[in-house]
Amino acid sequence: MADASTVARPYAKALFDLASAERALPQWSAALGVAAAVVGDANAKRVLANPALTEAQRAELVASVASGVAGGETLGTPHGRNLLKLLAENDRLAALPDIAVQFDALKARAENRVKVTLVSATAVDAALAEQVTKALTQRLGRTVELTLEVDASLLGGAIIRADDMVIDGSVRTRLQRLTESLVG
Repeated sequence: MADASTVARPYAKALFDLASAERALPQWSAALGVAAAVVGDANAKRVLANPALTEAQRAELVASVASGVAGGETLGTPHGRNLLKLLAENDRLAALPDIAVQFDALKARAENRVKVTLVSATAVDAALAEQVTKALTQRLGRTVELTLEVDASLLGGAIIRADDMVIDGSVRTRLQRLTESLVG
């Protein structure tokens, strides 16, 4: 079976093109997030897996639940219903979370934004977060949306993740490298 990201890519790209043309990137992003949450719900998974349901019923179930949630209204439009129908017919409703992630990546690139996660051993104060944001904005040449996480197992230092870039300045990693150089 094909990798989930490979399956999701053409759908995400087609939706991105449609949403760009309609100037509706935020609406589609929200709708895909809602649809991903719907198909990820344990109860919905159980219902969607019922072999007695037709593809049209599966698509309608996702559309009716998602369009009733704030942000999911776009799935109640003709384009939204056609998307869900197409996904159901091709047994791809489960790909909605991956489609949403890839759509949001395309949207961020188009808006010249990047989501960055700063993982530190202790909570980071606002001043340091601002310094990191400014430095990364300058280095990456894009607007940085910084998310802070705490992972006490790092011991100290921090890890910065942005797209496919990882800067690992954690004490844990430094100790691992030191151990490897002493042992190896």
